[in-house]
Amino acid sequence: MLHCSGRANTKTMSKTATADPSPPQPAVNAAASALSAQRAILPILLALSFCHLLNDLMQSLIPALYPMLKEQLHLDFTQVGLITLAFNLTASLLQPAVGVYTDRRQQPYSLAVGMALTLFGLILLSMAGGYTAVVIAAALIGSGSAVFHPEASRVARLASGGRYGAAQSLFQVGGNLGSAFGPLLAAFIVLPRGQGAIAWVSLVALAGMLVLARVGMWYALHLQPARAAAPAAAPLPPLRADVKVLFVVLMLLLLSKNVYSASLSSYFTFYLIDRFHLSVQASQVQLFIYMASIAVGTLAGGALTDRIGHLPMIWVSILGALPFTLALPYANLAWTPVLTIIIGLLMAAAFPAILVYAHELMPGRVGMVSGMFFGLSFGLGGLGAAAMGGIADARGIAYVYQLCSYLPAIGLVAWFLPNRQRGRASPAP
Repeated sequence: MLHCSGRANTKTMSKTATADPSPPQPAVNAAASALSAQRAILPILLALSFCHLLNDLMQSLIPALYPMLKEQLHLDFTQVGLITLAFNLTASLLQPAVGVYTDRRQQPYSLAVGMALTLFGLILLSMAGGYTAVVIAAALIGSGSAVFHPEASRVARLASGGRYGAAQSLFQVGGNLGSAFGPLLAAFIVLPRGQGAIAWVSLVALAGMLVLARVGMWYALHLQPARAAAPAAAPLPPLRADVKVLFVVLMLLLLSKNVYSASLSSYFTFYLIDRFHLSVQASQVQLFIYMASIAVGTLAGGALTDRIGHLPMIWVSILGALPFTLALPYANLAWTPVLTIIIGLLMAAAFPAILVYAHELMPGRVGMVSGMFFGLSFGLGGLGAAAMGGIADARGIAYVYQLCSYLPAIGLVAWFLPNRQRGRASPAP
């Protein structure tokens, strides 16, 4: 069989006019094996999505517990925003560094390590008796996100079988569902039983560690074929100036999305309590509705990205939400959940498109790009939440939503993004 393959390869080389030799046959066989394996590993994608659900379920407890922490520790809105900043800024600073490191040296079991950091943060949060301990616990949970997301995104891409948008959206939708159920977990389990009940949630982190250890075993086994199929390692070329400009544009798109989302998720319960006099549990249900719409929008956005392309999806997603964000501050209680559902659906659909666009913009830097974009999401959200907390103290919580309603207009910078899929029948494998 090897002799036949060699003769076929020789004939093929003799008929080509290129000066570059064909890749060695073992590398071709390894590439074919890796591709066939990628088409049959939906369980890995589902496991990643499930663990992303657990990860973000635990993380979403932080904003869901704000009303309780604000009352128990006598915090103002600025201090509440700084808790969000501690969580988001930790994740934002560490994720790019983790991504750059794992681009050069993949760490299959870092997924379970990230979940362990989240576990320690939850235990500390359940025992925290002061503001400083709460901030440290939030930073630990943010560190867990920083370790988990870049490598998990890389595994999702490896398991995608070439359907990168669908794979990223399936991975991301787990996190969105976790963020959606977090407020319900806080409203009906933690808040009625007090702060100590957070310790029981740490069992979820333990379950996630076990699943991610199994995913890490699969990842470690598939690293060798992937490395054999890849060309010889060479230093990555420096980024061109036009690529840097496009990268900045993508960051601005994330700014318009994530600052709005962070302000809505961090202060939406306070807004509903202040304006419509809802109970804490009722406001948490409204927050769940918004977060659930984000999950649905992310899943739909990934599928549509593979079908219609990155750029059209970005335009529809971010700018399409603008009329509804402008209307939200003036809506009554009946229309508020309707508008938040539409906003969540539209704005969440952008993230898979933006991430896949960035991956194709910087091939060979999947970890760095994933780390920067997940980290940037956390960082921009944290900075936005902290700033909005100060504005809420000075001008009132209703003014925050009037101000944030214009943020999707930043999506006009998508005009500078070229359509990189023009002329292609399907996404690149």
